[in-house]
Amino acid sequence: MGIIRVTNIKLYAYHGCLTEESKIGSNYRVDVTVKANLQPSADSDELADTVDYVHINKIVKEEMMVRSKLLEHVAKRIINRIFDEIAIAEEATVAVSKINPPIGGNVEMVTIEMSLQRT
Repeated sequence: MGIIRVTNIKLYAYHGCLTEESKIGSNYRVDVTVKANLQPSADSDELADTVDYVHINKIVKEEMMVRSKLLEHVAKRIINRIFDEIAIAEEATVAVSKINPPIGGNVEMVTIEMSLQRT
């Protein structure tokens, strides 16, 4: 088993329960970890045999553009697409962070992290 990490994907999106969040938007950070058998790609040296991090970045960017009230919902959609589109992915962890959340305090970011295994 091996790990592919795509760290600190920076995006601007419109998630949140507050009406203002849907209009103003916020900066986000997304981190993705995918566990898979990387031995075939280590032997073949072929992109088709591994987890393509360009593909992961594309999934994250597309799913972050779909507005949700909860970051958990966004993370679950990202994981679902990883499992649907990357056959060798066995486990995925997605952390979605809202930078400077509007919560009435000096908070750098809030983060939800979700991990699922392929069933």
